[in-house]
Amino acid sequence: MNWTQLLSGKRFGLEEYHERKHERTDFQRDYDRLIFSSPFRRLQNKTQVFPLPGSIFVHNRLTHSLEVSCVGRSLGNNIAKALMQKYPGGSVNFPEIGSIVSAACLAHDMGNPPFGHSGERAITAYFLEGNGMKWEEKVREEGGRWEDFLHFEGNANAIRLLTHQFIGRRKGGFAMTYSTLASIVKYPYASTEAGKKGKFGFFQSEEESYLRIAAELGIERNPKDPNKFARYPLVYLVEAADDICYQIMDIEDACKLHILTADEAIQLLLNFFDDDRLDHVQRIMNMVDDTNEQIAYLRSCIIGLLVDECSRIFLEHEEELLKGTFTDSLIEHISDKAKQAYETCSATAYKKIYCSKEVLDVELAGYHIFSHLIDSFTEAVMNPNHAYSKLLLQRVPEQYNVKAVGTYGKIQCVLDYISGMTDVYALDLYRKITGMSLPAV
Repeated sequence: MNWTQLLSGKRFGLEEYHERKHERTDFQRDYDRLIFSSPFRRLQNKTQVFPLPGSIFVHNRLTHSLEVSCVGRSLGNNIAKALMQKYPGGSVNFPEIGSIVSAACLAHDMGNPPFGHSGERAITAYFLEGNGMKWEEKVREEGGRWEDFLHFEGNANAIRLLTHQFIGRRKGGFAMTYSTLASIVKYPYASTEAGKKGKFGFFQSEEESYLRIAAELGIERNPKDPNKFARYPLVYLVEAADDICYQIMDIEDACKLHILTADEAIQLLLNFFDDDRLDHVQRIMNMVDDTNEQIAYLRSCIIGLLVDECSRIFLEHEEELLKGTFTDSLIEHISDKAKQAYETCSATAYKKIYCSKEVLDVELAGYHIFSHLIDSFTEAVMNPNHAYSKLLLQRVPEQYNVKAVGTYGKIQCVLDYISGMTDVYALDLYRKITGMSLPAV
């Protein structure tokens, strides 16, 4: 792969209007288009890890995405500066890497359903071991890819959201640049290649779209597996920004919710610094007495440290990235001290945070709500002439094709609708269609 072809301002779905000028405005418009979009705004009412805040603020999908975007921009700018020095001449669009990565970071979670990762698991469980199992034979008979539903993947759903022409919408969906779209696809292969982890990058309905993106940008097949593509190089920066943010922010949120004590949180964060820098960091931290300010300072120092580390790893492995032979995440290759501290934070999160009562309650509620909503709407689209179905389908916005041809398309219509809901909307709809909540008479 080569940088000249990889950095393209061509817009998906608007190819005939494109003039091949690599202008900054193309990628800035990607960013602005996402910021002002309804799906992005809805992230403010989607769970990140903890339940949506009452009196205590914790991260939601929106604040998480904005923070990831900031970190992604820093990573991209670091890489752009280094590549411009390595390849002088100005013929390649390196200055735009920061803009591309920051836009892709904004969109990286837009395909995720309500209730955090528990929403994804609930959808998966419905088709893997719930009532949804009955549709497998029919989907396969009609040529649909059943594996798309066995492991609902938010990353693949983001690509569908951004590229699919929903009813009444324009061709190409969001009409993003090819480079921004490619930067979101963490797993560039179909669900049939997902393996035990269940990760994949595009549904059957968007496979042709991804093939167009890969052809335009010159993304090669994976040298070790021709059924998969090599990752687009900037994906590694989007992934690193996400890895940096969620791990550190989860520790901060857990402290605010008293799942971790302030001392526990501070010690976890201090572990990132070697002896040479530790004294300086502690001295600056102790200049303030407010625990939240102390943790905020440590968080900013760690993000800076990890941005520098991941930038270094990317540049050291640039040739392997372009050949498609580098397959690890950047965070796996950071220096030993930082890596050990990161792994300690991760282990603590899994032991104390992700198994906390607050998180488990969201997961339990998500399973029940999702199972009922998917079951109700799937039955309705499969039997549209039934009296109850007619009433229920009137609740589905016009952009979703309830009259889709084929079982695969009908199920996908339901998932489009439900995955786009906020936590509050999903809960409210569940209460209304079950009769738990009635409008005032």
